[in-house]
Amino acid sequence: MSLERPKAVLFDWDNTLVDCWGVIHRALADTFIAMGQRPWTFEEAKIRVRRSLRDSFPELFGERWTEAREVFYSSYHANHLTHVAPLPGAAELLDGLREHGVTLGVVSNKDGKYLRAEADHLGWRKHFAAVVGATDAAADKPAAAPVVMALAAANMEPGPAIWFVGDAAIDMECAYNTGCRAVLIGPGVDVDALRQFPPHARFDDCTALRHLVHRW
Repeated sequence: MSLERPKAVLFDWDNTLVDCWGVIHRALADTFIAMGQRPWTFEEAKIRVRRSLRDSFPELFGERWTEAREVFYSSYHANHLTHVAPLPGAAELLDGLREHGVTLGVVSNKDGKYLRAEADHLGWRKHFAAVVGATDAAADKPAAAPVVMALAAANMEPGPAIWFVGDAAIDMECAYNTGCRAVLIGPGVDVDALRQFPPHARFDDCTALRHLVHRW
């Protein structure tokens, strides 16, 4: 399917616009160790971290999930702003979309407080009509609620004129759940899930998508 020029683009955050995996992996390792479990390797974390903490931690840690949550956020809070970094081409992509009058937003399964702190730290809040993270809406990705919330800030509704750009199948699923166009950045590691929710377009990285925007 060819993509029409969008009215708005919603972005995932981690591994789509920014690299924060080192901090995420460290916080997860601290959590697994505190809970008496084997820590995930870095590669395992990059594959398995998709859903929000409030959706995934009860399965991982059972009745102790709120204790695990405190350990995770204590570790993450201590390190995230010193390690978050834009992915190559991300800043130029955001600038280019705004130059063409495209409304931008973020919908992430990272806790909203930390998500907005990182956007502020990078000086990127100016780009976005809304920055919606986990627990901000009634449900988290892949549910429709955070997408509806983000677009409402710009007086828009989900639909095919909206792109949802992310690096994982859960982002493509969220696009399908809202009737938006699913745009994959990167290789997409969760292959089976991507067969169920195939992207409408794929780009190697932010720079490749920026080249499309430049051609507009």
